[in-house]
Amino acid sequence: MKTITVVALGSVVLSGSMLAASRASTAPSSPPAAAQSAPAAIAFTHVNVVPMDSERVLRDQTVLVEQGRIRSLGSADQVQIPAGITTVDGSGKYLMPGLAEMHGHMPGGDVEEMVMFLYVANGVTTVRGMLGQDGHMELRRKANAGEIVAPTLYMAGPSFSGGSVSSPEQAARRVRTQKEQGWDLLKIHPGLTVAEYDAMAITAHEVGIRFGGHVPADVGLEHAIEMGQETFDHLDGFIEYLDAFDEPIDRSSLEELVTMVKDAGSWVVPVGIIGRGDARALAARPEMRYWPKRSIPGAEGVEGWTRRHAASARQAQADPDAADLWANNRLEVLKALADGGVGILMGTDSPQIFSVPGFSLHREMEAMAESGMSPFDILVTGTRAVGEYFRRSDTFGTVAVGRRADLILLNTNPLDDVGNVADRAGVMVRGRWFSEASIQERLDEIARRFPGD
Repeated sequence: MKTITVVALGSVVLSGSMLAASRASTAPSSPPAAAQSAPAAIAFTHVNVVPMDSERVLRDQTVLVEQGRIRSLGSADQVQIPAGITTVDGSGKYLMPGLAEMHGHMPGGDVEEMVMFLYVANGVTTVRGMLGQDGHMELRRKANAGEIVAPTLYMAGPSFSGGSVSSPEQAARRVRTQKEQGWDLLKIHPGLTVAEYDAMAITAHEVGIRFGGHVPADVGLEHAIEMGQETFDHLDGFIEYLDAFDEPIDRSSLEELVTMVKDAGSWVVPVGIIGRGDARALAARPEMRYWPKRSIPGAEGVEGWTRRHAASARQAQADPDAADLWANNRLEVLKALADGGVGILMGTDSPQIFSVPGFSLHREMEAMAESGMSPFDILVTGTRAVGEYFRRSDTFGTVAVGRRADLILLNTNPLDDVGNVADRAGVMVRGRWFSEASIQERLDEIARRFPGD
């Protein structure tokens, strides 16, 4: 048995009833873990496990990982480690499931593999890409086969919107085409008519592909729920339903909304509760050093983000009280959904304005804490809840035998403070271990690629 404290990146390349029944049968089409080459077996010893099946810590445990799966977990004085297994000393540390970005965007061009690494560097081991384009199927294949350092990817196809769909017949054909092409889900954008949306939804249930995203204005939240939209991404669809962009939320209406969403079994991806504040202060955040200052192929730069944010800030300054109310209403809706037992999935829309991939989840968790959610409830949205959402495709999201070995080793307890998730000792993705030292080394390389002023 050999003990290690630093593991380098190795050879991995860095570069109605019927409606309910149809929804239950829908499953993502890709088998994300099957193609990956087998990583080395590793045991975490004397580690405190935060399994995320409930709010608890299992003290002084050994966790054995083989073939990309958790093979055994138990008290350190009882679990036997096979000879020759590499070990990671977890004394005084905490092992939790990897996080998920459930509303990410997969850029192409020069930053594709860099973006994948930025996710992993921050403990993000699963990403649901929400706007498909050319090259994304190949990116998914490379990521899920372990050919590049990347989270497990699930991909939505090119979006359904007023610009891409002009008739119900076209909507139905587009669904069948994307199903045949192998996309994991359909992405809904604004602009669809009710007839177009219904044709999309009915066909999606027929062929067995899930759909989620925005709520088209003509369709409305209630009808989208009735038609079986699984995820509602961005809280503004709820704010619009409550007519609360510039008015306080009516509590009875909010309670009715929560009940409706909960009873339907719909999921909510909050998306967009971060990024408030002065543009210059946001541009000065530490994580901006890992993003190009000026736009390059595949990525808008920090300068572009600053201009766009400043323009929206000028609009908000016309009525700052309304802007503050809108922001606070989002947090109120989020807390009510969480308290009401609605399934919430962590997502940040990265990379968007001042939302650097991976780093943005830590910002999102700060905002969720501001709403009043507990550390455990926040962490559930990025771990166990995501595993439940993808339960027909794979098993992950908790630390348990048989689960996909997506793990974060932390120096401090995340149940005390979600900020502790950033205090990492290393990350494991599908059984491949990256020490924090090796992660920081690669991050430093990225920062040198995109120098500041």
